[in-house]
Amino acid sequence: MSEGNAPSPEELSFGEALEELEGIVCALESGELELEESLARYERGVVLLRLLQAKLADAEQKVTTLVGELELENEDENEVEDEGEKTG
Repeated sequence: MSEGNAPSPEELSFGEALEELEGIVCALESGELELEESLARYERGVVLLRLLQAKLADAEQKVTTLVGELELENEDENEVEDEGEKTG
């Protein structure tokens, strides 16, 4: 995929961005690219890496929030059970 017709990173799903980044790494490791193409792909790879890191951080924040909500719900349920045992 050449730089000119590559979709913007924001349009890619996490899986698509990761797949493209893996392809870039393979191409760079092959040593068969010209300097200019290597630089262009490296720059694209950095953009993709930052996007992937941001998506992972966002997902981690969502998981942390959900776990916190579940813990609060469990604490509330335990308090209700404890009150029920005391009055019963």
